[in-house]
Amino acid sequence: MARPLAVRDAAEAALAAGPSLWALAWARFRRHRAAVFGMAVLGAVIASAALAPLLTPYSPTALDPDHSLAPPSHEHPLGTDDLGRDELARVLYGGRVSLLVGLTAMLLGSAIGIALGSVAGYMGGWTDALVMRLVDLVLSFPAIFLLLILINWTGGRAPVVMMVGYLGLFGWTGLARIVRAEYLSLRAREFVESARALGAGAGRIVFRHILPNAMAPILVQAAFAVAGAMLAEAALDFLGFGLPPEIPTWGNLMTQAEDYITTNPILAIAPGAVVTLTVVAVFFIGDALRDALDVRSR
Repeated sequence: MARPLAVRDAAEAALAAGPSLWALAWARFRRHRAAVFGMAVLGAVIASAALAPLLTPYSPTALDPDHSLAPPSHEHPLGTDDLGRDELARVLYGGRVSLLVGLTAMLLGSAIGIALGSVAGYMGGWTDALVMRLVDLVLSFPAIFLLLILINWTGGRAPVVMMVGYLGLFGWTGLARIVRAEYLSLRAREFVESARALGAGAGRIVFRHILPNAMAPILVQAAFAVAGAMLAEAALDFLGFGLPPEIPTWGNLMTQAEDYITTNPILAIAPGAVVTLTVVAVFFIGDALRDALDVRSR
């Protein structure tokens, strides 16, 4: 009896002395040069949006008709729009709204997807079937028509809260399916059976034992969800179904620059380039997270 105990103690000591799963994941993540570049770009974008008052003395809504459509200069590095508003200020402050919408929509969609996917995957049976039919219903629902009805009801464009709710309530289905698949795979594992044998309740097993082991695909999907929400918000703004035009967002900036794409292309290039760089950076990070958090890789 002493020999198995000694072997077990030695194994536990070796595991304790070795690097943790997250330390190994961080080491693998740093080897992805594209992901490191993405982290640098995303950090710069977030810092620029947060420190916008320090980077430009202009307000994004201050009008100056005497200097409308001014070319890039020392005073206005990105020029001005048709109302004389500083384009650099509008890009920086617009990043606050676009990033906020993408992040909050991801958090809302992730909360719904994790909750429903966990219940479906762990409970199985009719509960699983009910949740999956709900997923199919949301996927088949013409969401754009609901947005048009809501916009017509509010008498104009969608406010920020409505946009976040719209993107979040229709953006959880993919994560719910991923979480369900992970739970179906993990609920029969030995550590779950051990917790159940020790008297752990369903809630503790679902959120304390299984959920931490399913975090890798959840984090990857969440990263992609941020980029998807930002692209959706920008596209809706460009089509005229998004946030009010007086709110500076990257999508609204591209919409307002549409009439000046040939005479003053910087007005469209600047927000378009920032959107592209931010989304590509998030995709690089998500792709690296997928590899770094794969427990099967060495």
